[in-house]
Amino acid sequence: MSYQFIGLDHVQLAAPAGSESEARRFYGELLGLQEVAKPAALQERGGVWFQAGKHQLHIGIQEGHDGAPKAHPAFHVENVMLLKLHLKEHGVPVIDDTSLPDATRFFANDPFGNRLEFLERRE
Repeated sequence: MSYQFIGLDHVQLAAPAGSESEARRFYGELLGLQEVAKPAALQERGGVWFQAGKHQLHIGIQEGHDGAPKAHPAFHVENVMLLKLHLKEHGVPVIDDTSLPDATRFFANDPFGNRLEFLERRE
C-alpha cells in the first residue's frame, strides 16, 4: 500500500488574542475572501477561517504572536496587479519582486505581521 499527496487542505497563520474583527476586515473585507464557519468544537479557541479558491486560510489565535516575517503562504491571483493597486489604495505597503521570470508577484504583510505573497503566473 502506498500513499499520495493530493494537495494542501489549508494554511494557518497566527494572530494575537482578540484580533478576529481585524482579521475579518483585512482578509474578508479588504482581500474579499469568504469567511467559513469553524466547527463547533473549535470555536472556543478563537480565530477565523476563510475560503481562498479551493483551499482554506485559517487565522489562529496565538498568545504572544509577533508575526512571521519570512514564512508565508503564496496566493495565486488572477489580475494580481489590480489587487496590488487595491491594497495600495487602502494604505497597505507592498514590496515588488521580479525574481521569478514566469510570474508577476509582490509581497505584503497582514495586520499581524505575517508575510503574504501574491502572484500570477505568466504563460
